[in-house]
Amino acid sequence: MLRALFIDFNAYFASVEQQERPELRGQPVAVVPMLTDHTSCIAASYEAKAFGVRTGTMVGDARRLCPGLHLVESRTRTYVEYHHRLIEAVESCIHVEHVLSIDEMVAELTGPVRERENAIALAGRIKERIRREVGECLRCSIGIAPNPFLAKTATDMQKPDGLVVLEKAELPQRLFALKLRELVGIGPRMEKRLHEHGIYTVEQLCTVDRDRVREAWGGIEGERMYDQLRGEPVFRAPTRRTTIGHSHVLAPVLRTEKGAHSVVHRLLQKAVARMRGMHYAAGIVGLSLRYVGGGRWSDDLRIEPTQDRLTLNAALQTLWERRRPFAADPLAVGVTLAHLVGEGNWTPSLFRAEHKHAALNDVIDQLTEKIGPQAAYFGSAHEALKARAAPSRIAFSRVPGLGPAESAG
Repeated sequence: MLRALFIDFNAYFASVEQQERPELRGQPVAVVPMLTDHTSCIAASYEAKAFGVRTGTMVGDARRLCPGLHLVESRTRTYVEYHHRLIEAVESCIHVEHVLSIDEMVAELTGPVRERENAIALAGRIKERIRREVGECLRCSIGIAPNPFLAKTATDMQKPDGLVVLEKAELPQRLFALKLRELVGIGPRMEKRLHEHGIYTVEQLCTVDRDRVREAWGGIEGERMYDQLRGEPVFRAPTRRTTIGHSHVLAPVLRTEKGAHSVVHRLLQKAVARMRGMHYAAGIVGLSLRYVGGGRWSDDLRIEPTQDRLTLNAALQTLWERRRPFAADPLAVGVTLAHLVGEGNWTPSLFRAEHKHAALNDVIDQLTEKIGPQAAYFGSAHEALKARAAPSRIAFSRVPGLGPAESAG
């Protein structure tokens, strides 16, 4: 029985740019965080991929691989706007059960649409609605299967603009042509573990017994994989976030003590905004520094759980003042908020100044949501904002809200 329909938007950021700019349609396009050869591509159109340009390819290398490459500076707000338009288009055909990332969503199939012909017709309506209401460049691959894992796998079997159905009667044989790394959840380290257990192909993985798969995974996740490959539904308990962090490689102009200090505080303010939006408080603040030439330093500070920006700023400043001096210039910085506690599981101290700052924190939240991150920020981050360092970007597992525009350079 078909239970899940998975939608994967192909070359999403690049496709949005081609939709917005007709002159880029049919052309090789790479989306980059800033227009410099000293960064990497964060997305590539299929025309660029044909030349070997991929996510993570350094811009200088991408230019050599594809001399006619069009570089486009990332625009976070535009991608988020299109994301919400795509959700509306899909919702007009079927309810979106989960939004998994900026370019992935899954719907649960119920009733008559669990039948193959009806599910295929539904997928066709979704593609047509997207083309008509969002844009012809926003192509997607749709996978239909007995569970979300297999539906996601199906989207990767035909790109771009694919439609693949995996039925239980075909499993697991239909998967035998895939490579291990083409299955969700199998990365380099897991592939190595499987090799150590004598499993080198998907066919071998699908034909060994449950105990051997569990042993290879080292626990219950192996049993889940065994069931998923056979089309069984698998229950997963909701996960709880334990850390929120940001890191940033400094532009040459910011590779100074002053520049690094400003970027560190910019990263903290981004992390705190995310944390407050998720209704968590942090019990640990961490700081990491990397220097030109390879030197590293990191430390963390345990505090009473708090959401207060001023308290967290002070904790970060304490860490900054602890840092070990290096002769080399700073190259990259990172900030982490850890030991996160969910709302209702901590009580702000009445003996700290934190409760006095509640109104200030709420006002900053409101201004940031309505106007953008430059509307209200602590002066310690001014140099970073002026240099457009550490802009808001889209993590594939997290979609920002529709706040006003902020450059994604």
